[in-house]
Amino acid sequence: MLLAACCFAVYSRTDLVFGPPAGVDSGSRPGQWAMFRHGPDRNGSDAAPGPVPRGEWKWVFAAGGPIHSSPAVAGGIVYFGSQDSRLYAVDAATGAKRWEYRAGSWIDSSPAVVDGVVYVGSNDGNLYALDAQTGALRWQFETRYDVHSSPAVADGTVYFGTGGHSVYAVDAANGALRWEFAAGGRVDSSPVVAGGILYVGSTSPYLYALHARDGRLRLSYKTFASVLSSPAVHEGTVYAATARGDLYAIDAGGRNWPMEHRVRPYWLQLWAFGLPLPAPAPPSGFRWRRRLGGSANASPVVAGGTIYAAADDRLVALDPASREARWEFAAGARISSSPALAGGTLFAAAEDGVLHALDAVTGTPRWELATGGRITSSPAVAGGILYVGSHDGNLYAIE
Repeated sequence: MLLAACCFAVYSRTDLVFGPPAGVDSGSRPGQWAMFRHGPDRNGSDAAPGPVPRGEWKWVFAAGGPIHSSPAVAGGIVYFGSQDSRLYAVDAATGAKRWEYRAGSWIDSSPAVVDGVVYVGSNDGNLYALDAQTGALRWQFETRYDVHSSPAVADGTVYFGTGGHSVYAVDAANGALRWEFAAGGRVDSSPVVAGGILYVGSTSPYLYALHARDGRLRLSYKTFASVLSSPAVHEGTVYAATARGDLYAIDAGGRNWPMEHRVRPYWLQLWAFGLPLPAPAPPSGFRWRRRLGGSANASPVVAGGTIYAAADDRLVALDPASREARWEFAAGARISSSPALAGGTLFAAAEDGVLHALDAVTGTPRWELATGGRITSSPAVAGGILYVGSHDGNLYAIE
């Protein structure tokens, strides 16, 4: 019995037997923006050299309903969903429609494009896998709840969350279930896989770190408010914003100690009452927390030694070492769309329908353009063109 307990502890609490596969990451190839937040670390940044959008309209494509889904760009095609229940494939150069696929309800999930297949969720409770060239259905995976979460694809597996408090991992080739993790709340956050570990937020409210191969829980970090945004991973640290306006920095390799969430509250209370106990250590994985103010649903950008985060109607550039603001920018309305960084320019869209382009170093405005509706879709930049959807039902291409 003791030997069995020791073996279980080694398996579940350490990486001695089955550690996370270091080369398993979700991300886009150079020159593409093939998944939500672009890169393997979901940092919303494209470091590829090339032209930067200057704020001139290239084309406009009219869908049949508001667009919340963020576009994915791969192989010269832009893919995005709409609240008319359709997924569209549009020529990236001309804006001409290639094909459309009708799901059973709204598509607010952002698609991921990998190896000629488009993966996207729908409010009808399905994750769809479609041929990227024709739109033909390859398979669909049915859940019982809406899928707002944007899928991540890594090492032949598709990862996504649902409104039914679950994170799923399914086979990218045929949609067969590989594992399911029960979170404590809705999982609208879009997962990221980095170094063989999956990171995702929930309304529970926790940020979870799971073994990508089998869904084994490594870390559940209590954030005290919903994590609706996608985490960003950079140099061993996970950054996540909460609906209460806090930005957390969590150790990417952090792990809970046994029964931590049950024991720690009593430890804190007894220590506060003056009992002769050591001061409680910070929660497992904690590095720092920075109050942004208001509410933060947008995913942070981490690049070039700076963290860019949005809360309410403000963008702030933070020094990750001191957590001091390097600059702040006030938009005209709430920013729930996640910013994107390319060529030294930070692109951020606000709910008044205005897209802002700012100097990433100074925060100085470079240009702005107004659409005809709210923008909650996050910009994608590929080949020197910025693509973003609007609640006016249009997808915009800006060069």
